[in-house]
Amino acid sequence: MKIRFLYIYILLLFFVLSCTDEKVDDQTPEIDLSFEEAFPTNCDTLYFGEAFTIKALFTDNVELGSVTAFSIDIHNNFDHHSHSTEVTECSLDDVKDPVNPLLLIQSFDLPEGQTRYETSFEINLETGDEDGIYDEGDYHFFMNVTDKEGWTASKGLSIKILYRK
Repeated sequence: MKIRFLYIYILLLFFVLSCTDEKVDDQTPEIDLSFEEAFPTNCDTLYFGEAFTIKALFTDNVELGSVTAFSIDIHNNFDHHSHSTEVTECSLDDVKDPVNPLLLIQSFDLPEGQTRYETSFEINLETGDEDGIYDEGDYHFFMNVTDKEGWTASKGLSIKILYRK
């Protein structure tokens, strides 16, 4: 009889412990560039030798990530490849071979415990490197944000990077 009660007790305990209200995060975060101050947006122009501030709004249903949760990748689009997430098409220069294209990859931390975060990261676009001045023209500005669970959202923008004349 004692074994039967022990068995029922263990089964009941297992049932109670397995029925938790813990919320499972199964949604990707979002990158919003639709507000007035958002920058850059698709088809914007940036300038070598100048700084700009990335303004984007990140949201998540549970929590945004805290370590290298946001990254950017700026690379040339001289061959007109596509991985844009925007529907607006930008005017492109003629296809050309890169000589010294800018490649900028940078990661940023976000504060812990946030479900909503508006960025304000400043980036300085150098005019060149040890190989000479950077090629101006068509570039992609690719950004990623990761939530605490590891889900990632991406935005791929077509931009131009020029020398101010």
